[in-house]
Amino acid sequence: MHHLPADPRTPVVLVTGLDRSALSRIGDALEADAGTVQVHHDLRHVGEGRVVRTLSWREADGRRCDRVTVIELAHGCVSCTLREDLLPLLRRLHRRSSVRRIVLTLDPILEPERVAWSIEHVIVDGMSGIPAAPAALDVRVDSTITAVAEQDWLDSATGDRILGEELPVPRDDERTLAQVAVGQVTFADALVIAGTDPSTRDAWESARLMAVLKRLAPKAPMMFELPERPVSPLLMEQLVTAIPRSSRRGRIDGPHDPLLTDQPSLDPDCGVTWMEFTADRPLHPGRLHDAIDSLLDGVVCARGRLWLATQPDEALWLESAGGGLRVAPGGRWLAAMDDDELTRVTPERRALGALRWDDDHGDRHSSLVVLVHRADPDDIAEALRTACLNDVELAAGQEFWATFDDPFGRFHTDPCDDVDDIGVPMADRPATGDPADPRRDDH
Repeated sequence: MHHLPADPRTPVVLVTGLDRSALSRIGDALEADAGTVQVHHDLRHVGEGRVVRTLSWREADGRRCDRVTVIELAHGCVSCTLREDLLPLLRRLHRRSSVRRIVLTLDPILEPERVAWSIEHVIVDGMSGIPAAPAALDVRVDSTITAVAEQDWLDSATGDRILGEELPVPRDDERTLAQVAVGQVTFADALVIAGTDPSTRDAWESARLMAVLKRLAPKAPMMFELPERPVSPLLMEQLVTAIPRSSRRGRIDGPHDPLLTDQPSLDPDCGVTWMEFTADRPLHPGRLHDAIDSLLDGVVCARGRLWLATQPDEALWLESAGGGLRVAPGGRWLAAMDDDELTRVTPERRALGALRWDDDHGDRHSSLVVLVHRADPDDIAEALRTACLNDVELAAGQEFWATFDDPFGRFHTDPCDDVDDIGVPMADRPATGDPADPRRDDH
């Protein structure tokens, strides 16, 4: 039997969530393991160009050691913090023989997907004696643990509040609280539920929360903990050990990957259910603009590819959370690629494209998944079906389609000035798809 060689890179555990207190308790429990270093960047003053970084570890006798450093940043942004401090620090810690694991306890405003992408792709250079390369040459994301507050997470994940209304953020941060809450759970390999007092718990709301979490992170083992009490280091290590090897573990999905990964349940529970919409004819941009309203009320999140009649070469990527939504470029269709572009496409995507190939339109299609918690899936499906071209429009062809007004044009902002119609834009997300895509934020 042949054994794969051991990965020499230092494992990294991302700890994420909206509650600073819960994050601290989880990070401290993981740090209790010998050889583990906890890293935390407090970003509450990043907009002023100042970040407080804390390194914590345990000595052989069990004593806790903390090293606090105030970092002055020239530009005062989250990307600067990652590029100028966190990523070089990961590469240095990897080179310490005493460090066997790194726990990154992320500030609540950080989304773990962005951190994982930065570790994998952002080149770290200018380090004496260390070759220029992404931090992923030295470290790997082994797991992401997300803290969820039983009492208010679902309200956060389904509302339309701007993140800055709840947490200190840089002035130009327009993300919604729902975007961050949903992103943190969707990327999770394990969940720690900060429970409420059983005497005040609403059993129905707790059941709905569990139904949502199990559909956003179907493989993630869960652990319950009582707020404001230390988390058991033994139980935390058992939780990490329970994560299946096939879990996400830092994987970044692209817009042409399967939309429902890890086989979540498609059966309804407490009114919570995934619904799927597919169409093999293009969408009318104006009617799609109207249909988007159906995704912003009673819906936890939605994501998927869109074939817009006015944009035949490139898929659009739609992503929503709560009352916020964004539509962005999602990469070219296979049918629009030249031979050189096709050589860079993964075999998996080629296979998926071949399964649905049409002689006239190639792999073009629309496919959305929507996690509903209060809305009627039939109403959403009907709104999206109405947005598709009818038989007369379809027969008229591409030259006619190009005459449609397109509120989703490449140079259109947010993508629409009509905020009441489109919802709060979801900004500051890394683009997904080809790692060489210049739209990616490796600032």
